[in-house]
Amino acid sequence: MKEVVIGIDIGGTNTVYGIVDKQGNCLIDGNIATTDYHKVGAFIDALHQHIETSLQQLPGIVLRGIGVGAPNGNYYNGTIEHPPNLPWKGVINLIKLFKEHFDVPCYVTNDANAAAMGEMIYGAAKDMKDFVVVTLGTGVGSGFVANGELIYGHDGFGGELGHTIVQQNGRECNCGRKGCLETYASVSGIVRTTHIMLAESSKPSVLRDIPAKEITGKLVTDAARNGDPLALEIFDYTAQWLGFSLANTIAITSPEAIILFGGLAQAGDLLIQPVKQHLQNNLLNIFEGKTKVIPSGLNNNNAAILGASALAWQELKKVHNDKIKLN
Repeated sequence: MKEVVIGIDIGGTNTVYGIVDKQGNCLIDGNIATTDYHKVGAFIDALHQHIETSLQQLPGIVLRGIGVGAPNGNYYNGTIEHPPNLPWKGVINLIKLFKEHFDVPCYVTNDANAAAMGEMIYGAAKDMKDFVVVTLGTGVGSGFVANGELIYGHDGFGGELGHTIVQQNGRECNCGRKGCLETYASVSGIVRTTHIMLAESSKPSVLRDIPAKEITGKLVTDAARNGDPLALEIFDYTAQWLGFSLANTIAITSPEAIILFGGLAQAGDLLIQPVKQHLQNNLLNIFEGKTKVIPSGLNNNNAAILGASALAWQELKKVHNDKIKLN
């Protein structure tokens, strides 16, 4: 019998899940549209049905646990609390809802923390004890690992790099404040920058031929890859904010590496090279040359699933070790 866990990543648009073994092989995966469910109970019911169908396609497995990565997921409380990009508001007792359907241990954490766990077990941080994962998607998330342990803080919400303010009275953020890094260095941030630069700059650009409502991060990335002058300027502007913020991050935890993860990070050197330069321009000299900035080591197709599954395996390992100690 093969032991498996389920890794689930709840996103603002889609929720993906996968059945994963101890070696990090995703045996089967699936997804549902998060936005189709205005009530969280209906969402959990539908997700359960999809997962059960997938489990039935894999005879000879034993389900040991479930790991969930979600916006504003609280590891300590098993809750999602006031998520800005999900259809449901307030505090959602996610673990309680899952346990109504699954008779196995369930764990939840911030989606960026799940990504950090995935990098530590399966990805670019396998041999590291001190690193930071920065997720560059619709928003900006982060997972801080120090001495081999995720930093949760006393309330479960430690490590919110995306909501550190980089520009006083800057762009309005979904969190209700102004000037958060997320408003500049995310996919949505790069789209906002594009609209501003199209209005303020006279540089030629293929982006001028696209209706404003149809501009996406991918279109800006493709234009930059093709040498579009304005798109390259947009990327450099984005890298300025991210590099500045990462220089400050290094001064706090002195990580061995900063790992860039998510949709915008898939731009590769188009983003990473200018980020390195702007980081260097703002770095305290005692940290020079000590921290690598590298892309995720996880398979892009299943990266979020692997992160959530890594959370489950890690927690099950802790329970197993505690039982050995008691004996």
